[in-house]
Amino acid sequence: MESDRSERNERDYGQMVHKPVMLKQVIEALNIKPDGIYVDATLGGAGHSSEILSRLGRGGLLIGIDQDEMALATAVKKLSHVKTEGEFKTAKSNFVNLKKVCDSFGIDKVDGILMDLGVSSFQLDSEERGFSYRFDSPIDMRMDLQGELTGADVVNDYPQEKLREMIYAYSDEKFASQISREIVRAREQKRIETTGELVRIIEKAIPQKARLAEKGHPAKRTFQAIRIEVNKELEVLEKGLGEAIDILSSGGRLCVLTFESLETRICRKVFREKEDPCTCPKNFPVCVCGKKPLGKMLGRGIFPDEEEIAENPRSSCASLRIFEKY
Repeated sequence: MESDRSERNERDYGQMVHKPVMLKQVIEALNIKPDGIYVDATLGGAGHSSEILSRLGRGGLLIGIDQDEMALATAVKKLSHVKTEGEFKTAKSNFVNLKKVCDSFGIDKVDGILMDLGVSSFQLDSEERGFSYRFDSPIDMRMDLQGELTGADVVNDYPQEKLREMIYAYSDEKFASQISREIVRAREQKRIETTGELVRIIEKAIPQKARLAEKGHPAKRTFQAIRIEVNKELEVLEKGLGEAIDILSSGGRLCVLTFESLETRICRKVFREKEDPCTCPKNFPVCVCGKKPLGKMLGRGIFPDEEEIAENPRSSCASLRIFEKY
């Protein structure tokens, strides 16, 4: 049974149509040199990477990183068909291990890095991965299927107060208290196994008037919070951004596609700290801490145009943030 499911998932990955968000803007922001070294730290469907690789010439290298084995296998097949004089290498890992991955290939500096923080359309649309409230499936939500913690573990094992704090912190869900309380009541009767069960519990916790006024699905924010917790997304993001800037060469650029306000805030925070790392008191006439700026933010963010949003609604909340190394 498990083998059949794996084969079906691989087949589905191979057939997926991936629409890279803000492709033109990302490629322009990376300022690609034919002989440069570039990293797609969230390879996914290889939409951005295919375009990067196609622009590389002799001596150019693309490194693709992803923690999802099936996405990685499909990306390798796609990249193998790109017409290019450049090369590509891939690694199954998380972008928090960016420096370690580059070290394994004998590389200490790169010319550009892309981090696309969006969950891939395939993962969201894959019924068996448990990311979506649109299907009734096991509550999994792991991006790396070898990870130990699942969404079901979070829902069934976290104390009520920890659930409340997590849901509110990772989604700004104003009914976090009611939802966490209703989850605990439900699991006292039986373990919560499926996304369908969880959706019904969340809907029961939110007042009808609020559900009717909600533009999106009432379970959207809670599912987002659980996914972030399972994959430790925000914990690894700050460290990953720091490592990315460290391994950029002079003039190299880090491009980050964010989709949620929490990601955007962390991105801006790291960029500001790298742009102005001085820790001296504001009233000091000169800097004595010795910390020098590592680079600068380019602009305040780039956003998709109306045409792209119409073609790909999931791009509507995207923003592109760019940091250039000195």
